[in-house]
Order: sequence, then C-alpha cells, then structure tokens
Amino acid sequence: MLFELAKKFMFSQDAEWSHNFALNNLRRFANTPLNFIWKQSLPSKPVKVLGLEFPNPVGLAAGLDKNGECIDGFGEMGFGFVEIGTVTPVGQPGNAKPRIFRLPEQNAIINRMGFNNHGVDNLIENVKKAQYKGILGINIGKNKDTPNEKGHEDYVICMQKVYQYADYITVNISSPNTPGLRDLQFGDSLTVLLSAVKEQQLILEKEHGKYVPVLVKIAPDMDDVAIEQVVECITKEGMDGIIATNTTLSRDAVQGLPHCDEAGGLSGNPVTDMSTEVIRKIRAINSDVPIIGVGGINNAETAKQKLEAGASLVQVYTNFIYQGPKLIKDIVEGL
Repeated sequence: MLFELAKKFMFSQDAEWSHNFALNNLRRFANTPLNFIWKQSLPSKPVKVLGLEFPNPVGLAAGLDKNGECIDGFGEMGFGFVEIGTVTPVGQPGNAKPRIFRLPEQNAIINRMGFNNHGVDNLIENVKKAQYKGILGINIGKNKDTPNEKGHEDYVICMQKVYQYADYITVNISSPNTPGLRDLQFGDSLTVLLSAVKEQQLILEKEHGKYVPVLVKIAPDMDDVAIEQVVECITKEGMDGIIATNTTLSRDAVQGLPHCDEAGGLSGNPVTDMSTEVIRKIRAINSDVPIIGVGGINNAETAKQKLEAGASLVQVYTNFIYQGPKLIKDIVEGL
C-alpha cells in the first residue's frame, strides 16, 4: 500500500528526479526505525556459485545505485546480493538530460545515462561506511573520453581500487550509452581487455590474499556467431562468469508507444525473452561457466525461466522500479 502511494507520486514526476528522490530517502532512512517501509525478511534459499554462498538467488542489478550510496537500504529489502556501479576511474556527468523515459505499458524503461557517477574513490568511501554484511558486487567501466585502445587501463585502475572491497567484480562492456563501448565485446579489443583484467586479478589476489571473481556483462543484441566468439574469449581468458544481459537497442516490442524512439538502452519486459535466449545459447556453448541472468524478470516464473535456461542467479532492476520490494519476496518465495 505504501509503495503504491509512493509510486503514484513518483510516476507523476520526471523519471530521473524520482530516481534521485527515492535513493536520497533510502540512504537517509536506512538503519533507522523508518526502514519498516521497505525492510522484509525472506526465506533462506542459499546458492553456492563463484566460490561464494548467496543467501538467495535474487540480486539487485547494477545501475540503480551507481555510487554505492544505498547499500544498506537495499540490503534491508532482502536481496541475496547487491551490485553497485557502474563506476569509472574519474567522476563524470553522463549524457544530457532528459535521459530516462518510462514506458509503463510494457513495464519498461529507456535510459541513456552514460555512466554518470562520482568516480571510484567516492564509491569506495560509501562502501566503507556501509553496514551491509551481504555479498557485494562492484561494476566497473571506462570513462567516456578514454579511447577504446586505452580502455583496458580504466578497467585496471578501477579493479585496483575496488578489489579488496568487492565480493565479485563485473566488467561492463555492454552499455549502449557510452560511444564505442560495445566494440570492446569483439575481436582483439576484447582479448586485450580481458587479458589485462586477468593479469591484474592475479596480481591483486597475491596482494590481498583473496581471490575475487570477475564477471563480464554482455549485450542481448548479438547474433549466434558473436555470442559464441564472446563466450569463447571470456572462458579462454579465465573470466569467472557472465552476466546476461544488459539493455537492448531493439524497439520491436515497443513500437508505437510514447518515447519508443528515444535513444538509449531498453529494459524491462521487452527484454525478458531476449536475455533468456542468450542465457540458453551461452549454456549450450559452455556447460560450466557461471551465469547471472538479468533482463525483464517480473515474477517468479520469469526468474525460473532464466534459471532453467542455465543461470545460477538472477538480478532485477526495471520491474523492481515498477513493483517495489515485494517483487524480491515474490520471486524468492516462488522459487
């Protein structure tokens, strides 16, 4: 009831204003008696993967809490894990506003944020302040003005800084909102990037005395040949898992809706089947690589579909915006 009232108010406002309003209040009232608004206890449904034990398989996808300001608040909702970021070496404003558009007819969102964040040092300070004891993923990217041929240097800088604070690290090469970023998913560019990341991971393992798994987040907009090449490179370079998938550039499912022609990545229900199909294809190529499934999960059934396709864990974002913390509970209880 409280969520529906809040949603009615926030959906009457600009989407990015509402996003910031929600995060500001979540940060402000986490770890206080007012957290009763979102705090919930979920049944234990542990999953062991990536050398970690997750209390349940439902996580928060990256992008919602880019700066790690609300880790405690999201932890109180019962997520099995929380992924923050995408963070870049240096803070950057992202793309021009407006840059978030709701398509409520499809429980969908188009965003072209462009890795807006306060920089990796700010994120680390927020992680240090958090009381959350659960599994924390940190999603890293490159700055917009860093040329692709030097992109691997940005990822290495971020890895060096976040390694000791992360339970796993995600290499984001699939956002459609940083020019040229998706080019890093292919050919020599991907090999150079993942080779540098792996080398740094092994150095940091020795330095910190712990192994932090690294996953690669990929796009849904790839044909079968591209998926096979990406999966083979990811496994050949020794990455620990894949997150499938990011947002799509396709507009087939939203033709004719208000905002359907806005530039950016489309998320929510239109991506449900696309991402599940990518998971299925990855699993057919590689029977062992851990997969986190994300994209259009709107109930326990669509979460099950991703798990049955080959994912070990799932993440939510867009439908969490539309349904609130109840979605987490419904999925965990329904699995």
